[in-house]
Amino acid sequence: MQKETPADLVRITLGVLFLGALIISSFWILRPFIAATIWATMLVVSTWPVMTWFEARLWRSRSLAVLVMTLLLLLLVVVPLMLAIGTIVSHSEQIVTQAKTLASSPIPHPPEWVANLPFVGEKIVTVWEEAIAAGAPGLVTQLTPYADNIAKWLVSQAGSVGFLFLQFLLTIVISALMYAGGESAALAVHRFGRRLAGVHGENAVTLGGQAIRGVALGVGVTAVVQAGLGGIGLAIAGIPFASLLTAVMLMLCIAQVGPALVMFPAVAWLYWTGENGWGTFLLVWATVVSTMDNFLRPALIKRGADLPILLIFAGVIGGLFAFGLVGIFVGPVVLAVAYTLLGSWVGDGTSPAPVPDKPA
Repeated sequence: MQKETPADLVRITLGVLFLGALIISSFWILRPFIAATIWATMLVVSTWPVMTWFEARLWRSRSLAVLVMTLLLLLLVVVPLMLAIGTIVSHSEQIVTQAKTLASSPIPHPPEWVANLPFVGEKIVTVWEEAIAAGAPGLVTQLTPYADNIAKWLVSQAGSVGFLFLQFLLTIVISALMYAGGESAALAVHRFGRRLAGVHGENAVTLGGQAIRGVALGVGVTAVVQAGLGGIGLAIAGIPFASLLTAVMLMLCIAQVGPALVMFPAVAWLYWTGENGWGTFLLVWATVVSTMDNFLRPALIKRGADLPILLIFAGVIGGLFAFGLVGIFVGPVVLAVAYTLLGSWVGDGTSPAPVPDKPA
């Protein structure tokens, strides 16, 4: 066996350094497009069956199918999100005015039935009476730090709405390009997975696509359904700024917080103003809407990916904290790939796993 000379070691070291610098430089140059590319990938992978359905009914024309899907993404994704963010920002002054009005209003005593609620009734009454004893000024003092943070967030969002709109448009443009050449891109990714980890790497790529589709169904559809039903309940009960609160609920549901932070304070406001009948109606409605994600989200995720629900849920929550909003999709994909590779390595260390018939 021929021994490597120092010149060969220098050449290999310089080659590795050059390749590393080239990769880092490429990512640095493409940094403004990375977030939009990730979102476009999630959208295209999630809606690819819809695109093929349109293509089959539009005379096998890929161009017409791409045009239809681009318009649908604009109408169903970009327009609602921009309207939600714009509604929140445009009503910021009204929010402050309403808060000042509530701060000057007297706090009524809790109804008698509140104390009879199981498990939490006495605690609610205790907290309610403490709030009455503190009075409106005391509540304002306690809530001022949170109000300042909310105001700062609204100001920052007002300054970044334009940039966010450009990011959404860039996402739609990249999505259209991916729709046009989806098969070749999927084949390239599968080849990369096979080159990196053999058959198990290719299977991991397929499962990653299934995880994206499952999370898009579970998180996206559940958020829209909960926010829509919550907004209907608020409008029927006569809650002011129902459209604004619906937009807030949509953002909270996408962030996996849920609509309870909006709906239950609305219930308390109705009881505060003496509307006990509407308050009871909205309490029941809010309970149903706030808990429906416990069965709707798992069912939708299971339709898109045959993965443990706990794994997907951990990926959604952990990805959200680690990478922000885009982490809702990135987290489950990373965990799904790691789960698949680890399971293949532990369960079958000698024989190769079966190759999927076609890319996802």
